[in-house]
Amino acid sequence: MVISFDLDDLLIPGTKKFDTESQNLFQKITGVEKIRKGTIALFRELRERGHSIYIYTSSYRKQSSINFIFKSHGIPVDFAINRQIHNKELKERKNISSKLPSAFGIDLHIDDSDGVAIEGERFNFRIIIIKEDDCNWIKSILNKI
Repeated sequence: MVISFDLDDLLIPGTKKFDTESQNLFQKITGVEKIRKGTIALFRELRERGHSIYIYTSSYRKQSSINFIFKSHGIPVDFAINRQIHNKELKERKNISSKLPSAFGIDLHIDDSDGVAIEGERFNFRIIIIKEDDCNWIKSILNKI
């Protein structure tokens, strides 16, 4: 199964705050963004189960920057979709939805936004919403896969 994850406020703290993974000296020096505590264990478990892991973000971060974040934690992702790739793929349909996982062969999308959940219902894509205060967010995901 191809599973995608949003970045901001789901895996990377922004307006929403949550505990993050420890950073090594290299990550601190190079300014690697912090990731949500449990992300490493979750991604490794998903890999063990044979799933592909994508990042699908509305941000304009470069693909190389996104890949670097996860590679530096020892959990490389299979593909990163940013706003530019989303717009290029969807062309004239780019504004109908902030995310459209089915356009990229994604089976399940994980996000923090209720708005994306509404888009999931509207455009018929499978989504799991994780709240900022969900201490069992890993279990919430694994139980629904």
